[in-house]
Amino acid sequence: MKRERRRSKATKASITSVALFFVATGAFSTGASAQEGSQTWRCGNTYSDRPCEGGKTVKVDDHRSDEDRRSADAGTRSARSNADQLERSRLSLEKAAYERDSRAAREARSAAQAERRLAVAEQRERDRDAKAARKPRESSMSFSGAPRDNTAGDAPQRKKKKRKPGE
Repeated sequence: MKRERRRSKATKASITSVALFFVATGAFSTGASAQEGSQTWRCGNTYSDRPCEGGKTVKVDDHRSDEDRRSADAGTRSARSNADQLERSRLSLEKAAYERDSRAAREARSAAQAERRLAVAEQRERDRDAKAARKPRESSMSFSGAPRDNTAGDAPQRKKKKRKPGE
């Protein structure tokens, strides 16, 4: 009985490995055959691996030498590094412009607040002046040299000036 179990485990393992081998072989062979037989179709301004209405087949074989490919790759890398450098420069300029604009906006808000405070202070001053103008003036007569009458509520009497005849 133990032998049968061992054989069945070994048989299952070998069947599994054979099945994986066939799956891998089939995947490799279909990939290779797909690339050999595949065509590229131009459909208007786009390219596809499937035919389309009004599409035309296009040859996409690369007939360049290895040196030409390396040279093109080096040019691509150089262009990419230049583009990265330009992007960093642009981002730095945009950041500086943003900070400059933010600073200008803060200064403008600060100036507007100061202007509002000044306008409010000027309005208060005008209101005080208007209130003071409506209020009757207090008497400015001085009684320092006249004898005082101790009776409360008596107002001091003014002396009448004599008029000259002919006035």
